[in-house]
Amino acid sequence: MDFPTIDCQTVVLGAGIIGVCSALHLQAAGQRVVLLDRDEPGAGTSHGNAGLIERSSIVPYAFPREWSRLARYALNRQSSMRFSPAWLPKIAPWLFQYWQNSSPANLASASRAMLPLIERCVSEHDRLAEASGMTSLIRAKGWIEFYRDQAEFDLAVADARSYDRHGLRYEVLDASQLRDREPHLSGAMGAIHWLDPKSVIDPGALVRGYAALFVERGGLLLKGDARSLCQHDDSWQVETREGLVRAQNAVVALGPQSTEVTARFGYRIPLGIKRGYHMHYAANPDEPLQHSIIDAQAGYVLAPMARGIRLTTGVELAAPDAPINEIQLRRCEAIARTLYPLGERLDAEPWLGRRPCLPDMRPVIGPATSHKGLWFNFGHAHHGLTLGPVTGRLLAEMMSDAKPFTDPAPYSPDRFG
Repeated sequence: MDFPTIDCQTVVLGAGIIGVCSALHLQAAGQRVVLLDRDEPGAGTSHGNAGLIERSSIVPYAFPREWSRLARYALNRQSSMRFSPAWLPKIAPWLFQYWQNSSPANLASASRAMLPLIERCVSEHDRLAEASGMTSLIRAKGWIEFYRDQAEFDLAVADARSYDRHGLRYEVLDASQLRDREPHLSGAMGAIHWLDPKSVIDPGALVRGYAALFVERGGLLLKGDARSLCQHDDSWQVETREGLVRAQNAVVALGPQSTEVTARFGYRIPLGIKRGYHMHYAANPDEPLQHSIIDAQAGYVLAPMARGIRLTTGVELAAPDAPINEIQLRRCEAIARTLYPLGERLDAEPWLGRRPCLPDMRPVIGPATSHKGLWFNFGHAHHGLTLGPVTGRLLAEMMSDAKPFTDPAPYSPDRFG
């Protein structure tokens, strides 16, 4: 049976939060868009995050530079980060770049670059959530960062005070005030309640809702393999189950799989993968968790979700396709159970996600250097859910020759040569 050729202006490869939002904004700019993925929307990395729209994260996650902290990590016994000894030598060059970019001067530069995106992350989500009817999945309670150590708490409060110039809203809570907000959380010396962020009780469902809006507005959502992308004359072609898609432009928004496509065209973008896990636990209705809680010292998040309480781990450095390893999750779970009455596990096995990270702590957004009509939008690290709508907007403004709301130069693929 012969399938038809589907012509469009842009094909977006990847139906995670970044790809879906890119497709929506390009569609709103008047383009005919095809959105392609091998799975359902939001089935990959977008499904399993902590559900935070992180308005308060104006400083990116940097590589630690204190020798005492590095020494603790080297023992490989921490709950916030673990590594595979066999994988560490292979990722060492990338880690060295990450370490270099985490110097005080470079981190300040990365923070300035990311600020225009972070500042707009909540408002851009609000627009899409309203249009898609997904507002019931988003809660405006902020999140609570708690500490068990007084010295660490004092440092965190000082850091928070240094952000006052950015107009972030927060409240410093002593142990008694924290108990008023979270009566069933114990063991904390104090906490910072960040008020501007929002939380999502089902990130995967939110992405599916945004994708449904794209289809409702006339977009095509197709199944296919992005690795079939090829350039033919002045167009881009990719194979789908419904036929060949032919487009003037192709957007690579494949998250951790992005370089599987970009490398085929000669682009050497240093994308690293930070793995992470989540597990759901039964919630006791008599001991509810009211807010998303971050254990800043142990490096995990507890978040009230549509399906119980989700525990999301920090960073695991291991081969992207390595089997699930429960060591880090078990460490975090053991600590969490001393602080909050988690119920039984609800998942048969942990969910494993892969965060696509670049060593200078900013995504790649913009046109490919040597291929007309090829565009990139990936590498959002820990903030894919946070930044999907706003980076989708920026990309669409660049592709439709509208004036970008911020200078896109800091995110240019050209910075990697």
